[in-house]
Amino acid sequence: MELKGQAIIITGGASGIGYQAALQLAAKGADLIIADFNMEGAEKVAKEITAKGVKAFAFKVDVSKAAEVEKLVDFAVEKLGTLNGIFNNAGIGLVKSFLEMDPATYHKVIEVDQHSVYYGMYYAAKKMVALGTKGTFVNTASIYGFQAALGSFNYNAAKAAVVMMSKSGALELAPHGIRVVGVAPGFINTPILGNDSAMKKMLGDQHLHKQLIEPAKVSSVVAFLFTDAASAINGSTIPVDDGFLIHKNS
Repeated sequence: MELKGQAIIITGGASGIGYQAALQLAAKGADLIIADFNMEGAEKVAKEITAKGVKAFAFKVDVSKAAEVEKLVDFAVEKLGTLNGIFNNAGIGLVKSFLEMDPATYHKVIEVDQHSVYYGMYYAAKKMVALGTKGTFVNTASIYGFQAALGSFNYNAAKAAVVMMSKSGALELAPHGIRVVGVAPGFINTPILGNDSAMKKMLGDQHLHKQLIEPAKVSSVVAFLFTDAASAINGSTIPVDDGFLIHKNS
């Protein structure tokens, strides 16, 4: 129960890595706000978490809109009484070749995957400084924040920005007792991959164990990063990629 009494927001908490992070953070005693555009899914997760003996509330949010993220942070403090951290996890992918990547497609991914991380960090930091609380921000980057991939110009740009925002945020917020760290998942077995078994095999085969990574493997790292045991990890982005980045060249 290392996180007992800690109040943490999870964006994209209705499924995948966010859902698994909710389970693991709750197991450590954290009270949670499950934020997602899918309100029905968020409510289901919040109900499941509440049954585990901690506080949990659902909140519908479009993380690409600053005003909605600000309201999310206000809601968290209203419901939980304080704020100690945020897991900026929500994200999307829209794959197109660069010459077919019109500005609308580019901006959609940048707004959801990059700008939302800034909004989450900014409004959470402002609130925590005002409250005088300390804590941790964890941001979901990607292996594609370190390496280019065909059809992912927008996603590459957004996730590389998340890596640098985690570094810069750590530097800026350290005087206020706020750590900022990132995780860089490899290919994760979540609904975003769809039902194409051949594609899933192709992606999984790029890992050293030749299989997709289960969301709980990433969320276990996320949950650890929120604890005092990880207090010396600051500004870093941790690959959870089953060796992808140590050997993959293209």
